[in-house]
Amino acid sequence: MAIDKALISGSTSMLILRLLEEKDMYGYEMIETLQEKSENVFVLKAGTLYPLLHSLEGKNYLTSYEDEVNGKQRKYYSITRAGRKYLKSRMEEWKEYQTAVVHVLGEAFGRQRNLISGMPRNRSDASERETVLQENFPTI
Repeated sequence: MAIDKALISGSTSMLILRLLEEKDMYGYEMIETLQEKSENVFVLKAGTLYPLLHSLEGKNYLTSYEDEVNGKQRKYYSITRAGRKYLKSRMEEWKEYQTAVVHVLGEAFGRQRNLISGMPRNRSDASERETVLQENFPTI
């Protein structure tokens, strides 16, 4: 299922900073890592990522440096102390938001989770799972 871009755009900075909290990365590495960790939910294009990186760098949340790897010049990004502070506040904000959403939608998601946990997880049963979920949760 495709995720509404409005949901993603509000959290992209936080996700990028979180990746950089683990280690310095170059742009394409961030795109691949974010896609992998999110199981293909967050698929950024370079045209989205680089303006975001420049904005974060302009706010002093990131610094960049160039390094040669395997004969290729790469631009790496590193989170700053201000970036860590900003990330921490965004994560606290996100936790509060997530808790509120779970409180509002929790009962429906609890029922959905119980249904899903009893279903097979392979691709061949995807249509069966989708049918069961639509029958039980037509608006979710």
